[in-house]
Amino acid sequence: MEVGLKGDGTEELKGLRITSLDDESDEEEQQQKEEIVVDDDEEEEEEDEEARDSVVLGFVKRPKKASSLLRHFFPSKAGGVPAWLDPENLPSGRSCLCDLCGEPLQFMFQVYAPEEKPSTFHRTLFVFMCTSMACLRRDQHEQWKCHRDNPSRRSVKVFRCQLPRDNPFYPSEPPKKDTEPPEARGALCNWCGTWKGIKRCTGCRQTLYCSEKHWVKHSRSGHESDCQRIRISSQLVEGSSATAENPSSVVQKVASKALWPEYKIIQEFESTYDTQMPDDNVNANSMVSRNQMDDGLMSIADNFEGDGDKKSWASFQERIDLAPEQVLRYCRSSGAKPLWPLTSGRPSKADIPKCHYCDGPLCFEFQILPQLLYYFHVKNDADSLDWATIVVYTCEASCDASVAYKEEFAWVQIS
Repeated sequence: MEVGLKGDGTEELKGLRITSLDDESDEEEQQQKEEIVVDDDEEEEEEDEEARDSVVLGFVKRPKKASSLLRHFFPSKAGGVPAWLDPENLPSGRSCLCDLCGEPLQFMFQVYAPEEKPSTFHRTLFVFMCTSMACLRRDQHEQWKCHRDNPSRRSVKVFRCQLPRDNPFYPSEPPKKDTEPPEARGALCNWCGTWKGIKRCTGCRQTLYCSEKHWVKHSRSGHESDCQRIRISSQLVEGSSATAENPSSVVQKVASKALWPEYKIIQEFESTYDTQMPDDNVNANSMVSRNQMDDGLMSIADNFEGDGDKKSWASFQERIDLAPEQVLRYCRSSGAKPLWPLTSGRPSKADIPKCHYCDGPLCFEFQILPQLLYYFHVKNDADSLDWATIVVYTCEASCDASVAYKEEFAWVQIS
């Protein structure tokens, strides 16, 4: 079941905590589910069943049209470049960088999750991370130090952006499939296509970069020849009254080949899956074979030494096996908790900081699973990027701070 918007879209936006717009969503009606508050006094088995009713699972799918993931369709997506909700007031400065190595962060995931407040008619969460496993290992230690007065240094960062229905960037009515793409609002880095372009190439004066590091990478990957052609083209335009082709068209919009492949995220309620183990033939047409995914997950289990972690992982995998290709688990219901793969490395309530902006509590909203690494074609090597889960906590009140992109909190478990 793909979740999308139809007609006016107002009720659909408010009905589900997680929704998306894409070019195939017209085939099915949006289904609304009531949030289930989990009672701690209920029996564990009943609690699991109730929690499953409110959990939304996310699966990756190649889009039929790349245009369906543009920002005016309010997509949930993984890989590629972000579809910024507010296209003008992007994160800047050190917010864009890994605090441990200084490299610009790479876009990984975004979830469109509007709420019922007028100020959150549109609401998207963006996840970025450093591609260095060494930084992620250090990040795992830094996250324990996170406090309001002494923020930790992170290699995984989450930003929340929200807009009211009436805003400067989008019409109040949902877009149709053939809606023209919105005009570009801000110049982005020609290398990564992610962060704002704040540095200009000193040669051609046309290409922009978010950092000197990306200017160096582009230069080393062949921009010098493009740069020379752009300079020649610019000189010809200056010396002629004829209208020449825009010289910047010589340069790729996003030059980096290191971005992760782009997918749209489709959603299904976990309650739609049977409690029985899936048949081996169910995933015969999957982009990643079941055997390949199982081998990867078992390689994680091989690292565990304590009985607690082994038992926790077995319980985690049993739940995941109901829908083994899931890459996202989303549940913002009151009292919702993540599905932890490991006993060790879980945060206590005291380890979760308060909101940087309103000083209110953070609550669990979603987690990203290691299956995503297979779709990103990350190698299963000792130094390759890997995690057991990435859990995202956001401001419980979705506060309205003055900054457009509000930084939230991620907790990383590494096997």
